[in-house]
Amino acid sequence: MPVLPVLTYPHPFLKTKVAESDPKDPQLLSVLRDMMDTMDHHAGCVGLAAPQLGHAYRCLIVDVSRSARAEENHGLLKLVNPVILESSQWKVSREGCLSFPDLLANVKRAQKIRFRALDGDLNPFEMVSSNFEAVAIQHELDHLDGILFLDRIRSSKDLFERRKAPSQPL
Repeated sequence: MPVLPVLTYPHPFLKTKVAESDPKDPQLLSVLRDMMDTMDHHAGCVGLAAPQLGHAYRCLIVDVSRSARAEENHGLLKLVNPVILESSQWKVSREGCLSFPDLLANVKRAQKIRFRALDGDLNPFEMVSSNFEAVAIQHELDHLDGILFLDRIRSSKDLFERRKAPSQPL
């Protein structure tokens, strides 16, 4: 499957709310595969939403097991039409986003969520997620509603430049 380019701000599609996806859409599983290949291509990436690749599908993938920040997790999650049912234990933490490659921000998110979705096989399920995984799911779900993590910051003091890796000598 192809690695697709990630849309970066200020691309207007990033501010678009996408409609619920039809589970019978023959392209849906292909979009999920493209998302996985694209996420795998980006070191340190723990989640991706279809709109970040220019797809008008209400789906996202999250795999925080790739990060040292993941205390507990459920491995690779493919979520179609996710809906948060409950959220609690709010906390501010630092987030990054492939659509903002040069920025980080302090964002307040729930540390525990209960949600429902269709899984990667398009079967309905409900799950509780916590800590870093819950934050990643909320971040990606925001992309489905055209909400960017910068929309969630309280002030410019919550915004930071991402440190660049030093250049390798020739």
